[in-house]
Amino acid sequence: MQLFYNSEITKNTSPFTFDKIESRHIIKVLRKKEGDMIYLTNGKGMLFTCKITDANDKKCTASIIKFEEKQGSRDYYLHIAIAPTKNLSRMEWFLEKATEIGIDEITPIICDHSERQMIKPERFHKIIQSAMKQSLQFRLPKLNDTITFSTLIKKGTHKKMLYYPLPKRREKKATKQYFAKRRCCDTDWAGRRFF
Repeated sequence: MQLFYNSEITKNTSPFTFDKIESRHIIKVLRKKEGDMIYLTNGKGMLFTCKITDANDKKCTASIIKFEEKQGSRDYYLHIAIAPTKNLSRMEWFLEKATEIGIDEITPIICDHSERQMIKPERFHKIIQSAMKQSLQFRLPKLNDTITFSTLIKKGTHKKMLYYPLPKRREKKATKQYFAKRRCCDTDWAGRRFF
């Protein structure tokens, strides 16, 4: 099954027109014709079955035949905060794999010793969308803005937090304050304390 993505498509959107790049991909690369069926998602758990009504390589149009909501069977929410690596291809690989396994939210963080301070969110969004389509996921992970580690800890919006490796200086203080407020101290899978 070939899956396409557009965030603006809803149950009431019909007919739907693809942009020039997607239209060319559908008509020239996949060689789809009028009457062929294609599948779309809006990244919010919806799967749309569409029929091509106008097979133009510059402006392909499709109408929605049916739609279904794909509910996740999980009763948890996964949020990963990660510092971008010096080698950007590793970060891109991480985004692909995190999307494929079904991560819900990704937050790039800047730590005291981070070598990469700037990221390209547009590039990261494209990688996440591509991985979602390739792995046939119907939910697009949320990519947050880059924040500092201390800001992430101070927010404290999550009930459980897995933190590894051991924090350094200011980060250690912020982590201790976070867990002290909640009167808890977690350990990793081997039983080692985080601080």
